[in-house]
Amino acid sequence: MPKRVGIEVSLAASEAACAADVDVIAADPVTPQTHIVEHLSELVADGELDAEFMPVESEHSAMSACIGAAAAGARTFTATSAPGLALMHEIVFIAPSLRTPIVMVVANRALSGPISIWNDHSDIMAERDCGWIQTFAENGQEVFDLIIHAFRVAEDPEVLLPVIVNMDGFTLSHVIEPIEMLSASEVSEYLKPYNPQMVLDPREPITMGPVGVPEMYTEARYQAESVLNGSKKVIVKAWKEFAKLYGRSYKPIETYRTEGAEVVLMTMGSVTETAMTAVDRMREKGIEVGLMRFRLWRPFPVQEFRRAVKGIKALAVVDRAISFGAQGGPVCSKVKSALYGAPDQPQVFGFISGLGGRDITVEMFEEIVKKAIRYATKGKGPMYELIGVRER
Repeated sequence: MPKRVGIEVSLAASEAACAADVDVIAADPVTPQTHIVEHLSELVADGELDAEFMPVESEHSAMSACIGAAAAGARTFTATSAPGLALMHEIVFIAPSLRTPIVMVVANRALSGPISIWNDHSDIMAERDCGWIQTFAENGQEVFDLIIHAFRVAEDPEVLLPVIVNMDGFTLSHVIEPIEMLSASEVSEYLKPYNPQMVLDPREPITMGPVGVPEMYTEARYQAESVLNGSKKVIVKAWKEFAKLYGRSYKPIETYRTEGAEVVLMTMGSVTETAMTAVDRMREKGIEVGLMRFRLWRPFPVQEFRRAVKGIKALAVVDRAISFGAQGGPVCSKVKSALYGAPDQPQVFGFISGLGGRDITVEMFEEIVKKAIRYATKGKGPMYELIGVRER
């Protein structure tokens, strides 16, 4: 039986990588991700994990090392956060193109400037089109589970793509939660030994990632897009198998109390549980409101999303990042484009809150719902609204 323990979520992420029996970890410390790789270095040094730990000089080097390790056939893991992810940016795009099944945890943090070490989603939204599979966790248990799931999906012969597991920095990374920890033997029922399909071997040299001349670059990009979109069926299948083994179920789009709801909040990440409390409170007051969240961000689950919003009159999308100059947030923009041409689509209203670690309270969610109801009644609202801005 899984052992339930109180543990810092960052350390639980490390233990998940350990239970997955990773071969190589390459990373550079960056707040608020540092505890993950720090604990992994301890596990390797203490002999609890038989792996190569590579303390590199930068995140650019970390991702380069991970790609090399994965290309050589190693089960590979890393973790980073906002400035580190930004420094990785050039190399992040190479990993899916080379079909290297790396798993990376991103402890989401605001990008500068001004300098902020606190949580929002600006770091990962800057990487949303990098070609990686991306999932979002709401709590520590989900962080642990999604890491195990990430390896299962990444290494599937039909996929062979890297996976990012997003967890909110500090809000999750530095808190202690009760988590059912799966042992390596329990994980082995779900995650089989990695059997690489393509391996760099000095005895049989091959070229990976050569120059993409104009005559073939478009076809390479098309293949990358096709593989990423095709990975969704493997992602869903792997979640179903996880539920069968361990009793915890995950889906691309997950809902909470949406039955009969006319207005639905849409969230991502740990703020979802605060939104659930707000939904409960408003339901007690007779307000017909529910909640929906993206578990899977890339590949974007268009069909599941369209089915989930049927019958809803208004959708209040809460972004944790701004798309500068685009008049709104990146999630809301994607939601609107996904609904384009769909029959009976709800009215969509965009809200941005919780930037740079500012709290999003139950009361703020109640305010967002009231505004969405008012705008839906009028049949129009602003392009987007920033919630919680202090008056000057």
